Amino acid sequence: MNRPRKLTAAFVRSLNRPGRYGDGHGGYGLSLLVKPMTNGRWSKTWSQYARIGGNYTSIGLGSYPAVSLAEARAKALANRKEMAAGRDPRNSGVPTLNEATEQVIALHRATWKSGSGAEARWRSAFAHHVLPALGDKQVDKIAVGDVLGVLVGPWVSNPATGRFLAQRLSQVFRWSMGKGYRSDDPTPAATAALPRHNGGRTHHAALHHTELPEALRKVRSGDGHPSAALCWTFIALTACRSAEATGARWSEVDTEAGVWTVPGGRTKTGREHRVALSGAAVVVLKEARKVGDGELVFPSPRGKVLASNALHRLLKLAGVGGTTHGLRTSFRSWAAESDVTREVAEAALGHVVPGVEGAYQRSDLLEARRTVMEDWANYLTQGS
Repeated sequence: MNRPRKLTAAFVRSLNRPGRYGDGHGGYGLSLLVKPMTNGRWSKTWSQYARIGGNYTSIGLGSYPAVSLAEARAKALANRKEMAAGRDPRNSGVPTLNEATEQVIALHRATWKSGSGAEARWRSAFAHHVLPALGDKQVDKIAVGDVLGVLVGPWVSNPATGRFLAQRLSQVFRWSMGKGYRSDDPTPAATAALPRHNGGRTHHAALHHTELPEALRKVRSGDGHPSAALCWTFIALTACRSAEATGARWSEVDTEAGVWTVPGGRTKTGREHRVALSGAAVVVLKEARKVGDGELVFPSPRGKVLASNALHRLLKLAGVGGTTHGLRTSFRSWAAESDVTREVAEAALGHVVPGVEGAYQRSDLLEARRTVMEDWANYLTQGS
């Protein structure tokens, strides 16, 4: 059999002699390996001999006839272009950390509550601490040392941010494992090499409930935006979560019945939560009606959902300590000291009772909570 200087489709089809047959000059290292099989037929496989990262290697391009000569040449040319650009063609299709992060964020987006800021926080943290160093690296090329390098700074200076970054990086790497892009998650090994955070879990700073009446007066008489002051007061009176109040719509409120129904999409538990409105809370809502004319109960100056830092600024302007979320702790402490039953107090906070007790407790105890919230409002507004 005469061997052509360059392979032809007819020659490849008729080959019945073992050996490696190159595609000649200009073939970008393409060759066809022919071997006999036990069934009497011939195995014909394409490969490309190339230098990657200073080392010579063979890249498999598939078997003939599933991959024709023309297709093998096209693959060899594409690989050569990848190598000319400084990339390893064997990793073709493996996303960068930046690309993988976008995929994971898109996957989780539907599960995040509207206005929660979860996506914005993820993007901001990665933009500051992770992507400048690792964003352009393929996920399968990121090692434990790389992860350690981006975590060590925030882990030491801001433990909450460090833990947040570690958790989100782990999610990206586990997604990459599921897609077959890598076989491990380097995050646990990286965090194991970092110093342990002492002091356990950090709780939201909270004022003692005896300090709240004065804090309420300072907030209402302060220089903050009226909508923010009303929102903070409403949160204090209802012991709701701040995101539930900042996202509150008028369509959820029934002032005649004294009930605010928070839809499951905006609660932490994912369940609809009815809030018993005290007389003082209804008064706040009537004042809020005069501030904005849109669907939001407590709109920002631009008519959008109030940002969480708007409430933080409000407290600073009024010279009030603690945090907005800490109001829930203040209420819970007052409830315990006022002999409010655990079931009623937990229901007022919108907590789900776990285990068998929760399975049998089907009532949300609204009427019992109504009395408690009225007592709480009277306590907060004493002397005002």
